[in-house]
Amino acid sequence: MSIHLGANCYGKAECRLVRVDRDGPRHRLTDLTVSTSLAGRLEATHLTGDNADVLPTDTQKNTVYALARHGITAIEAFGLDLARHFVSGPVEQARVTVEQHPWQRLGDHSFARRGDETRLAVVTADARGAWVVGGLTGLVLLNTTDSEFRGFARDRYTTLPEAADRILATAVDARWRFDGLDVGWDEAYDDVRAALVDAFVQTYSRSLQQTLYAMGERVLDRVPQVAEVRLALPNRHHFLVDLAPFGLDNPGEVYLAADRPYGLIEAAVLRDGAAPAGPSWEWAGR
Repeated sequence: MSIHLGANCYGKAECRLVRVDRDGPRHRLTDLTVSTSLAGRLEATHLTGDNADVLPTDTQKNTVYALARHGITAIEAFGLDLARHFVSGPVEQARVTVEQHPWQRLGDHSFARRGDETRLAVVTADARGAWVVGGLTGLVLLNTTDSEFRGFARDRYTTLPEAADRILATAVDARWRFDGLDVGWDEAYDDVRAALVDAFVQTYSRSLQQTLYAMGERVLDRVPQVAEVRLALPNRHHFLVDLAPFGLDNPGEVYLAADRPYGLIEAAVLRDGAAPAGPSWEWAGR
């Protein structure tokens, strides 16, 4: 029987980093979670325990904080700086994942944490170049009408009634792949997020799949630097409560918001003729 080492990598996960810019009386707060992952000539450490080519994960953590001292603009730019720094010698490929946690400004130096929405960037670098994937999670959206679900397939186990008018709610998990690095990262993020929201609001939905495609299509229409969008949309079901036992009607006003189980709709929307993706692992975690 032949046995060999397969694909492998190692790194430091979830380094918590808060940077305060104090250039004037109005401070700027940046709250990040940074994970690094390195791959390369690692056969010796796996097969014989020889660590000569292993850059300690503690060193990777220290590098995150050291590079943060030079300033953080967009998280994509910070991820590029980190990934490129690590690619040398035995490290042939580096992936850096940066999550940005938003805070709402309350004053010149006061802030409040703003919900669960998180901005993401995944940067991969190797000898060929670098690739950037932007993203977000926890963007919760809801339409109270203009959504239906009818004409679906049925079998002996189908009990779901058709819905001519329903609440449509989801928590968007999105990734988008940039075609190149000549990008205004903050502007692109704002444009992508706005496109996702606008499409959700403006689409009459006959299925969550239709809404997903409209959201991805809107991003590609508005942001030419994006080559591909991948979306995962959980269907946050809202069930009309039966109030008849209490002698009450319920004309679409009182719902039970169920957290599980839930439908999960996933798809990619791609631009025709876009450059192919870089290393496949840049989509890891999705």
